[in-house]
Amino acid sequence: MAFDIEMIKRVYSNMADRVDAARKVVGRPLTLSEKILYNHLWEGNPRQAFTRGVDYVDFAPDRVACQDATAQMALLQFMHAGKKTVAVPTTVHCDHLILAKNGAQSDLAVANTQSKEVFDFLSSVSDKYGIGFWKPGSGIIHQIVLENYAFPGGLMIGTDSHTVNAGGLGMLAIGVGGADAVDVMSGMSWELKFPKLIGVKLTGKLSGWTAPKDVILKVADILTVKGGTGAIVEYFGEGATSMSCTGKGTICNMGAEIGATTSTFGYDESMRRYLAATGRQDVVDAADHVAAYLTADPEVYADPETYFDQVIEINLSELEPHINGPFTPDRGTPVSQMKAEAAANGWPIKVEWGLIGSCTNSSYEDMARAASIVNQAVAHGITPKAEFGINPGSEQIRYTIERDGIIATFEKMGTKVFTNACGPCIGQWDRAGADKEEKNTIVHSFNRNFSKRADGNPNTHAFVTSPEMVAALAISGRLDFNPITDTLINDKGEEVKLTAPYGDELPQKGFAVEDNGFQVPAEDGSGVQILVSKTSDRLQLLAPFEAWNRKNITGAKLLIKAFGKCTTDHISMAGPWLRFRGHLDNISNNMLIGAVNAFNQKTNAVKNQLTEEYDAVPAVARAYKAAGIPSIVVGDHNYGEGSSREHAAMEPRFLGVKAVLVKSFARIHETNLKKQGMLALTFANENDYDRIQEDDTINFLDLISFAPAKPLTLEFVHSDGSTDRILANHTYNESQIGWFEAGSALNLIAAASNL
Repeated sequence: MAFDIEMIKRVYSNMADRVDAARKVVGRPLTLSEKILYNHLWEGNPRQAFTRGVDYVDFAPDRVACQDATAQMALLQFMHAGKKTVAVPTTVHCDHLILAKNGAQSDLAVANTQSKEVFDFLSSVSDKYGIGFWKPGSGIIHQIVLENYAFPGGLMIGTDSHTVNAGGLGMLAIGVGGADAVDVMSGMSWELKFPKLIGVKLTGKLSGWTAPKDVILKVADILTVKGGTGAIVEYFGEGATSMSCTGKGTICNMGAEIGATTSTFGYDESMRRYLAATGRQDVVDAADHVAAYLTADPEVYADPETYFDQVIEINLSELEPHINGPFTPDRGTPVSQMKAEAAANGWPIKVEWGLIGSCTNSSYEDMARAASIVNQAVAHGITPKAEFGINPGSEQIRYTIERDGIIATFEKMGTKVFTNACGPCIGQWDRAGADKEEKNTIVHSFNRNFSKRADGNPNTHAFVTSPEMVAALAISGRLDFNPITDTLINDKGEEVKLTAPYGDELPQKGFAVEDNGFQVPAEDGSGVQILVSKTSDRLQLLAPFEAWNRKNITGAKLLIKAFGKCTTDHISMAGPWLRFRGHLDNISNNMLIGAVNAFNQKTNAVKNQLTEEYDAVPAVARAYKAAGIPSIVVGDHNYGEGSSREHAAMEPRFLGVKAVLVKSFARIHETNLKKQGMLALTFANENDYDRIQEDDTINFLDLISFAPAKPLTLEFVHSDGSTDRILANHTYNESQIGWFEAGSALNLIAAASNL
């Protein structure tokens, strides 16, 4: 059985009592987010756990989900935890290691050959420790979670930043690093700074060319990529209840792009319909008994300004389709303004590829609405000007849309149907000609469009929009095409105007699938053998990081002063590097190679203070490490935004970086650094960033008295002998300082297991 109804009933069994008690403590009505969090408080949390945004709180998540690229490191760490089985329901999904090139059948066969040892490793570890395993080709982790595991009022974590997709079914689903997942899989609490709350009131109703995707594209434009940091976004209003469940999932999914902890919607009829359609009427029956606790108290939505820290209101009836980008998902342009914007900015007008799918937009409804546009073009004799590709979200989606003729519709236009996997969205795309690095434009329904992310070409201008708009723009071949007002010319020379898209929310004949790709774990995994070859370049058993020697760190060298945006893609690139996600030494060769050096505005070129020569960032880090010299990294605002990948924290730790000092952190990355026993610090005065020089040597003056809420003092010694003392803030509590002292959070778990 895909879902555990007994577990869900247990979550609901005490919800009324716990939420009512919490309401008395805070003395006011509660939002949905608060109800879910209060129902999942770890036993023994103090009363101040009910205060937003002030301290770290321990929670008890219901389940864990891992994608194959991050699962490798997470499970390698879990193997050191000394546990016989996972303590909460856990799944592993093979969706990242499949390169999109020729089409589903051949691409999957290649992946099963090239990544066989990784898939076999994940399969065997899952079998041994009671973890559900979704085989390559089964689908994208977040679509599978929505179809099988998500439920209203639940709390889950996942080793991917887009875990938040499950908010479309009323969960609080939060992206984390592998070390956080190991904690929960080991039966320990999970720690989170109690979030602030942003309310988004949706009025009116979507119609015409406007889609749920446009809601989050508008929100991203309003809040920017860091506007949701430290907050949960809760959507409500008549506009929210009028949308499909999978449409809600799309909105929650891209909440990761505004830095939000997670996003969610209250339990409603669309969720009931989706749960029933995906074989979970039992969940509907259970949820209906506590329905009042699966949405906010009425007073909250009636007077949101009183109960949310920030409120945004969007009238869906007036919302225009958006096209966000290039190079950042928060640069929003309404379709009616794109012609002027593109001309003013010199963006390439010709659209060369249109891509539909990814975890964000790969539902039945998404595919159906996009296909309705393709079908019009075929019927009117219009030849598409751009190439077209789709990634179905799961084997269940693929099988169902094939049965219903949707794939056949796409194929009439020469569409490439790629594997049910992430593909181009995460850089797993062997795009012909990308190596020429020519300036070009692509449009896609993915979530991120950072430079080089899709095809490795820094000159590819990627724009994010809805699946139906991707179809229209790809068919027209123009970025500035507005399907609401513009026409196309067919093979007879006639002008044709596309009508608004249409697609069923759910398949009229129901979902169907022959083999969904799920592997049930062994009831007793004690006899399952896990083999990792010592000569493998894909997998490497981990050695514990060294504990702190309880002395001040002195004589550290500046490794890099990163300039501007530095996402986890810049710190630890995906694409071809995904093959090394289970081998810490090998993947560390991509550490910070995408970060811009503030002193020369180049990537992967930093000064080695031992030789006075410039070299690749990993090479310089290895030189310092070999010489026994610690190093530090300095960065700008929102450092580490983007993917949850903990490799961006483990690689610096492995190569001898002791601290990361920045203007501000993205939430997940800050936690990942802490978990790996590193110092995650922020400038007390942001202007001190400008005082740091290329040849600096750094001394910590008071690390030996490291304590919560007590800033640290760092001395930067410049090449001319002068010094600057810089005050650095941190958010470590006593437990997190314990991680640093032990060398990592995992070291503490392993030590406890051996008692």
